[in-house]
Amino acid sequence: MNQFILALVATTALTGPALAQAITEFNIGIIGGENAQDRMTSNECYRKKIEEALGVPVKLFTPADYDGVIQGLLGGTIDWAWLGASGYAKTYLTDPDAVEVRLTKQNADGSTGYYSIGFARRDSGITSIDDARGKIFAFGEPNSTSGYLVPGAELMEEYGPLEDFFGEVKFSGGHEQTIIGVANGDFAAGVSWADGLGNWEDGFNSGAFRKAADSGLVDMNEIVEIWRSRLIPEGPMVVRKALPAEVKDKVTQITADLWEQDPECAYGVANGEARDFVPATHDDYLGILAARKLQDDQ
Repeated sequence: MNQFILALVATTALTGPALAQAITEFNIGIIGGENAQDRMTSNECYRKKIEEALGVPVKLFTPADYDGVIQGLLGGTIDWAWLGASGYAKTYLTDPDAVEVRLTKQNADGSTGYYSIGFARRDSGITSIDDARGKIFAFGEPNSTSGYLVPGAELMEEYGPLEDFFGEVKFSGGHEQTIIGVANGDFAAGVSWADGLGNWEDGFNSGAFRKAADSGLVDMNEIVEIWRSRLIPEGPMVVRKALPAEVKDKVTQITADLWEQDPECAYGVANGEARDFVPATHDDYLGILAARKLQDDQ
């Protein structure tokens, strides 16, 4: 059990029934990356744990795009979500008082970051971004950190305007859609995310490739890595700031303890193997906030 989180809630003696007097429901937003049903299935055990602890109905919401979760947090219809760093930046820049950062995912090696991975079909002959010149390239969606913000900025820095370098730039709608689209030949190449640890053929230890491989949506041996971003800070788990402190602390504690108490459930929530969910703060995302503000200003 994380001692920092334990200390955070040590003074909270309220149980489920008492918490139920403070709120009538609790809603969790799950951002895109895989189809809605898989997201619901992967997080059902997590939902049940929180519902039992809070003593009120807990629902999972799986909007079609990242912005659906962001707007839910801003509008007060979603109470807790694991956002990408860019999604958090948009939320904070829209309303600094909407949410507060609580936790992030810690990888098996102790790091708290991940990569945007460029990839193509193995039989396409594309082994680098240079080979993808003049071809169809897919990003995930505009509010994705690893699916657009970071790779878009890094590739533009190296190759100039991407609409001029690639034959066509498309948004697939999400990480799963990009992976399937490249595997099916709809896009010549694209980007998705992974922790960069473990074996390629498994889809790495965690991330969108791992989820797609576990689900049988892609054979990793049929695609190949062609590019990798610099390390990206793992996105934050955030809670709506207006909620009672006891509720926020209770959900934080449940999540922080998940790997220790129910590794199988934690695997589904984390999109694969990881070590823990550990404390994070707003300051961890200052670089991404600056990049997002620059993008929005442009």
